[in-house]
Amino acid sequence: MTDEGREPTTSNPFAGVVALQREVSRTAADAVRKSAVLDDRLTSMASVGVGETPSEVVYTENKLELLHYEPLTETQHEVPVLVVYALINRPFVLDLQPDRSVVRRLLEAGHDVYLVDWGEPSRLDASLGIYDYVERYIDNCVDVVRDRSGQDAINVLGYCMGGTLSTIYAALHPEKVETLGLMATGLRFEDTAGVLERWGDAAYYDPRTVTDAFGTVPAEFLAAGFALMDPVANYLSKYVHLYDRLENEDFVENFARMERWLSDGVDVAGEVYAQFLEDIYQSNRLYRNELEVGGELVDITNIDMPVLQIVGEYDNLVPNEASLAFNDVIPADVTAIQYPTGHVGLSMSDAVHRDVWPEVAEWFFEHSGAPSFADVIGEGIEEVLGYDVETDVTVGGVDEVEIRIAGESGHIEHGIVQRDVESIRRFVEDALGVEVSIDKEPDGIVVQVQGDETAGRVVVTGIGEAISEEIEEAIEETDIAAAIELEDVEGIGPTYAGRLRQAGIEDVVSLAATEPGTVAAAAEATRDQARDWVASARDLAERVERPGESGRHLETVDGIGPTYAERLRRAGIRRIADLADTDVDAVADAAGVSAEVATEWVERATAIERAVDD
Repeated sequence: MTDEGREPTTSNPFAGVVALQREVSRTAADAVRKSAVLDDRLTSMASVGVGETPSEVVYTENKLELLHYEPLTETQHEVPVLVVYALINRPFVLDLQPDRSVVRRLLEAGHDVYLVDWGEPSRLDASLGIYDYVERYIDNCVDVVRDRSGQDAINVLGYCMGGTLSTIYAALHPEKVETLGLMATGLRFEDTAGVLERWGDAAYYDPRTVTDAFGTVPAEFLAAGFALMDPVANYLSKYVHLYDRLENEDFVENFARMERWLSDGVDVAGEVYAQFLEDIYQSNRLYRNELEVGGELVDITNIDMPVLQIVGEYDNLVPNEASLAFNDVIPADVTAIQYPTGHVGLSMSDAVHRDVWPEVAEWFFEHSGAPSFADVIGEGIEEVLGYDVETDVTVGGVDEVEIRIAGESGHIEHGIVQRDVESIRRFVEDALGVEVSIDKEPDGIVVQVQGDETAGRVVVTGIGEAISEEIEEAIEETDIAAAIELEDVEGIGPTYAGRLRQAGIEDVVSLAATEPGTVAAAAEATRDQARDWVASARDLAERVERPGESGRHLETVDGIGPTYAERLRRAGIRRIADLADTDVDAVADAAGVSAEVATEWVERATAIERAVDD
């Protein structure tokens, strides 16, 4: 015993050795597991496909190819989208894989999509400057798209350096540009563009030294510069992450696609590189409205068409201020979408494809002649009642829309609601004290408005295919849900149902749209009862299958969660009707489940389909 009455503590001389042995064993076991899949992963990495959305070349000039993508909807929006890619790297980063494809998101929304693939310049192209790319190549591509579509002006979406060139083009030819979308685009370079701006400062760097030596700027030179912006991540960390996740096949294939894009660079024509660095990057002449192309001032005050800026909050290649500061020096109505991702993440992040690109597709619809379903209802209200209805899909969440209603005396109502037909209709009805009904006819969408003193009917035409389908599906869903009796809601008997109908709550759709307090008062029931009824009604309404819906309803089948649902959708099984009609083995292969589980899913989907048909 010590003086304090305690046993002296002694360290275990073998503890460190044992811990080391365990770590070595763990590492060895991990290495064995990874070595078992290494050959398969290497094969997968070598064979991954990119840029696989079907397209045809509709115009060529020098090395340039203008691609036109095959549609993914029955009809397309009449105003096409021309994507102007950057001069650096290949454009397949915008079509990396089906679930991470900017091109496919636009096609799925009903847009008619073209893309400029610049190809790779040879030494003979070293003298091509900004004038050649803007006034020859882009202008010729725009004219081809205008001619093929029959439109006087088209939508232009520029990516990175392609966005800067598109901005110059819009200033020189505003009459040909319906809307201008800019994705990760550098436009102002004055203490805004991060480390590249510092490296490219005229005090330290003369781009002519590179072009005089090489003619065209080598892709390897550009790639090394970008990689050195974060050398640890680009030369070490990403390979550590690859090793750690070698057993995850999806991760490895995504990694391979990204590496293929990064390594498949293209040279840049020397003169356009030097002009871009000297005039736009170092002298900031575009932002200052001092840039001249071919002897003509690029007057940015001509950019008065709607402009959309899409920026990544963590973009260290083109920091936000290098893009957004430009909004203050042009007269256009500018919408900005900022999302927590990086430069490349804007085109390949799962979250971006979920949250941003549907909003971008909707923005092009709203600002280039095709109304959204909020605009459809708004047009009916404006025509019948004379109110001004404005909508904005870029306010609120990705599934929300801002609606502002004003009369002759000014503001009447303003709110942010769910971006579905029923929520928008209910908002308008509550705000104005009218009844709004929607129907589909061959000529367009019919909006009927019934007020105390005014009634009218409007046919809204020029609807995009995607929005037209959504409205039609909402109409069918409402018709089916309305056929569900109030008595089908647990807890509502004939007495309560009679009181609700006397108060104008005639079916499940109406019940789902009514506040519990109103329901309680109408039925002479408690608020707790009313809350339960409304919740049940909403659940019944939401579980009605929309015949054309391609989204969330697969998850209503017991046993199918988000992961399985996404696998099924990738295989073309997009809705419950598809699941019910698909062979069990095909379902099992698509989802990666056993035949027994797939059989249960197909049986449940078939039962749901029968219930809806009945």
